[in-house]
Amino acid sequence: MSTLRLLSLLCLTASLAACYSVPPEVRNTPVKPDAEPQRAIGGDRDANGCLPAAGYSWCARENSCVRPWELAKAKGFANDAEAFAAYCAVPAKP
Repeated sequence: MSTLRLLSLLCLTASLAACYSVPPEVRNTPVKPDAEPQRAIGGDRDANGCLPAAGYSWCARENSCVRPWELAKAKGFANDAEAFAAYCAVPAKP
């Protein structure tokens, strides 16, 4: 191998090693465990057990968690918050 190639390879290796190094202030920082475990995003349930992040809301008339736009299509009312609230506020007749 020629001297120029060897010198080039040595410089390249040194440059790459310098890019990979971790600064001392980061290297000497202790890792602290989280106080509480992290929860999955969107996994929160409301008081009725519905998953709002997935689009579910409680409907008393249906006595279940529903997606308002799906219920509006199935039951034939307008797909808006007021119509959903009006439909779900009325208990189902036996």
